[in-house]
Amino acid sequence: MVSAKSIGSLYVHVPFCAAKCHYCAFFSAKPQGDVVDRYVDALIRELEMVSGDIQPRTIFFGGGTPSLLSLSQWEILLGAMDRLGLTGAEEWTVECNPATVSLDKARLLADHGVNRISMGVQSLDEALLHRLGRVHTRDMVFRSVDTLRKAGIQNLNLDLMFAIPGQTRKVWRNTLREAIALDSEHLSSYEVIYEEDTALYAQLKAGQFDVDEDLACDLYDDLVEVAGASGFTQYEVANFARNRASPSSIREEIPSRACRHNVNYWRGGEFHGLGPSAAGFTNQVRTKNWSNTQLYCEQLEKGQRAIESQDRLPPLARAGEIAGFGLRMNAGWPFDAFKRTTGFDLREHWLDSMNTLVAEGTAILDETRFALTPCGLRFADRAASLFLRDVSPDACLGSPSRG
Repeated sequence: MVSAKSIGSLYVHVPFCAAKCHYCAFFSAKPQGDVVDRYVDALIRELEMVSGDIQPRTIFFGGGTPSLLSLSQWEILLGAMDRLGLTGAEEWTVECNPATVSLDKARLLADHGVNRISMGVQSLDEALLHRLGRVHTRDMVFRSVDTLRKAGIQNLNLDLMFAIPGQTRKVWRNTLREAIALDSEHLSSYEVIYEEDTALYAQLKAGQFDVDEDLACDLYDDLVEVAGASGFTQYEVANFARNRASPSSIREEIPSRACRHNVNYWRGGEFHGLGPSAAGFTNQVRTKNWSNTQLYCEQLEKGQRAIESQDRLPPLARAGEIAGFGLRMNAGWPFDAFKRTTGFDLREHWLDSMNTLVAEGTAILDETRFALTPCGLRFADRAASLFLRDVSPDACLGSPSRG
């Protein structure tokens, strides 16, 4: 049984954007009518339903564009979180678009405990911003950083993208140089992925451009090189952080400004996921809310959670899933940490998979841990697939031993 206030992480999905970016497959839509006010009311109802089960150490508002909420809507939402005892997290992140940052809004967030902003920059090249369908300009990025610092935000992440159609190595290195000069505490950078039902996918299928895998690899190498030379420590495939204090865990080699909320995901921790389309994992059960804002609101207005699906993986299968996600981190999996998390020995159930990756030269295995090499990290999803295999039903019966 889950004890009161046992869950330490909370994710909230805000499903609204001023416009749909050409690469985006996340659930979001332009706000119309009173849908945003209705969403805020429904979200507060959902927060009330889980408040007795959570004392968040990390909170992450993602989207969509959370900063699109108006000042008054944020005031209502933050007031409700204060009332429910859901503020005061050690790390509280809100995603922002540079076009929707204002000093009043930033100060309101900071006054209520938001201490980390993740800003979707994507590029500092005007032509590429247009190519991606972004609504902000490069000048808005610089102004927004100044605004956030003035509001007291001392932990800032900048999101960038690489392998954008038309992006050259020179343009990418210029973007990296300018972004790093903004002196953020964290840097995230993701390769463009062409997912169905996005504008870029349609353009690719129409032959408007080709994907250059060799160039993408070069751009990723540039990212790792330039970020590392500029004082950032890579701790996950796409994430780099400054280490402005001693690492909290030498064993895990996580820099002090790492995103603790995401580390909880990669280390198999539990979390509540609220809002339309949000996923959660609590009491060994995975849940997913409806990806429909109207339906989400209707369910909450009836006093019901808006959960579309839920499933409970057998313990060994869940451990394999955790193993795969954790390999995205540079530290890989220390064997003692994996057993504490899952109850299973990584060397007992996945030795063949580890040996396969070691033989390929994409992983290292020693007496204390298993981890991907820098080259292996580039293809972490493929490595993870070896751990996400089916296991026999008999192997999953009962609970794992705790050693």
